[in-house]
Amino acid sequence: MKKALIVTHVSGFLLKFCMNDVEILQKMGYEVHYASNRNEKGYLYEETQLSERNIIFHHVDIARSPYMFKMNFQALKQLIKIINEENIQLIHCHTPVGGMLGRLAGRFCSLKKKPKVIYTAHGFHFFKGAPLLNNTIFYSVEKLLAPFTDAIVVINEEDYINARKLHLRKGGRVYKMPGVGIDRERFFPAGEEEKQSLRKKFQIPEDVFMILSVGELNENKNHKVVLDAVQKIKKTEEATGRDEKICYGICGDGFFRNEIRDYAAKLGINSRVFFWGYCHDIRQYYAMADLTIFPSIREGLGMAGIESLAMGIPVLAADNRGTREYMVNGKNGFVYNCRDVDGFLRGIYSIKNMSADDRNQMKKYCCDSVEKFDTKYARQMLQKIYKETERAMQK
Repeated sequence: MKKALIVTHVSGFLLKFCMNDVEILQKMGYEVHYASNRNEKGYLYEETQLSERNIIFHHVDIARSPYMFKMNFQALKQLIKIINEENIQLIHCHTPVGGMLGRLAGRFCSLKKKPKVIYTAHGFHFFKGAPLLNNTIFYSVEKLLAPFTDAIVVINEEDYINARKLHLRKGGRVYKMPGVGIDRERFFPAGEEEKQSLRKKFQIPEDVFMILSVGELNENKNHKVVLDAVQKIKKTEEATGRDEKICYGICGDGFFRNEIRDYAAKLGINSRVFFWGYCHDIRQYYAMADLTIFPSIREGLGMAGIESLAMGIPVLAADNRGTREYMVNGKNGFVYNCRDVDGFLRGIYSIKNMSADDRNQMKKYCCDSVEKFDTKYARQMLQKIYKETERAMQK
């Protein structure tokens, strides 16, 4: 039987972002194996969800940080053992450390016929505007690993240009695809009745202007910029005596959870901020929102922003290589520097005070602007990548 191995460092990553990979590989006749660190749960899941989908799970000690050398060397040995014992023919690795170790394991396994290796870069850590040290280290590592790679898949134009400069294994190719794709049968505009029903369920007043951010709580997601803007709204209200009725909801969890909560408390805006944690049914939170904000310092693409637009909700986004793939400033929202608190504040008021006609026009543009990210296009591209890689195996 043909066997494929998917490698990530965060164990819930596969169910969140790689189910297209799994379904296509299984339809092509592959037994799908998954190697990850069960102790690194960036996304809530149960291992039974893997076995129910006929995915064979292997725990490996991959660390989140590439600098945890001892732990990652142990993980490399574990991956090599899996590849050798299972006679893996295809490796598809995701996440930076998963991409590094998966490719090294494919190169140094003892199989006579080495497996083909695909690496999906969900945003290179070297990019325009990144710290010099980042660009030096991560670009050097990618150059080193490129000859062990048969295909690199990227999700934005800047990464595509950079990936094409790398020297892949003979016959290797670079592909650009629209992320994991978005299910537009799930993410579509909510009606007013659904919106108010959900607000009642979550005890959000129907006349409140609700801002929403969705994503892991970490430094890169830059939630503090929005909290600073919310504090400025509070100060303006105190000075003018006018209640703007603006609240901010955050969906997501992560290592910065306590720091962000403490920061909101320090700013005195706890009553205006909802921390909902990791949310399984994310659609219902979008359905309650009037506006979403994504001020990330860097993004490979930013699926949450695309989900929001598909639901007709305007987006305020930081200008980065990911958001440039779908944001059209003034059409489906507004774009600012990731540190521009006053800019994001202007954006909040611009959307809040927009006329009904302008809001409806923007809503339509939001929906239209993400058609190219429909999951059907992502699946078509992924099928092409797997089929071309499989054909190369037979040469």
